[in-house]
Amino acid sequence: MGDVLQPPVLDELVVGDDPDSWAAAGFHVDGGVTWLGTVRVRLAGPDGGRGIRSWGLSPLPAGTDDVDGLPTHVPDDAGAAPSRTLTHPNGITAFDHLVVASPDLGRTVERLVSLGLDLRRTRDVGSPERPRQQHFFWIGEPILELVGPTTPTGDGPSRFFGVACTVADLEATAAHLGEGCGRVKDAVQPGRRIATLRHEAFDISVPIALMSAHVDPT
Repeated sequence: MGDVLQPPVLDELVVGDDPDSWAAAGFHVDGGVTWLGTVRVRLAGPDGGRGIRSWGLSPLPAGTDDVDGLPTHVPDDAGAAPSRTLTHPNGITAFDHLVVASPDLGRTVERLVSLGLDLRRTRDVGSPERPRQQHFFWIGEPILELVGPTTPTGDGPSRFFGVACTVADLEATAAHLGEGCGRVKDAVQPGRRIATLRHEAFDISVPIALMSAHVDPT
């Protein structure tokens, strides 16, 4: 029998934004780094490209630098999460999920499973005219939400889309951000609420959703 792969976890994101932009949006930034829960976000500046430039996963097979088109690296100090939960001035307490889009869900799922990740759930979304699916994987603290068309639309790479974060008090976060936060509304998840950080107003290149805490179904 072959060895059982240890599922990789998300330790780090490298983002092509100026640290001051994230600080202006209420994130605690120190030395060009901020933390979303257990995930370090390195704010590397825009010169090398905007958006999420790479994700740091561990463990990974030696030499892995790409996962279905997603630039990938193994952090030098993987697992070096802060010793306590950091609450940002904007109220964010945790990394809820990372959204990745793919033109070919079957191909991307196959690649993720080959790394040891377990497909936990599939959900139909979209419309009859534009059917889409979401596939969910645990990648440590956050969930990986993979979204795309039910029928492949091409052979292009997967791409990072955005992140969703949990906040302690969504109404308080919305008040703190003022015009920098969209309308608070019900989320798809029962009992949760959601709003959108108006990231472009802060010159942040990553779409960021803000969500109330998970609700115990019992």
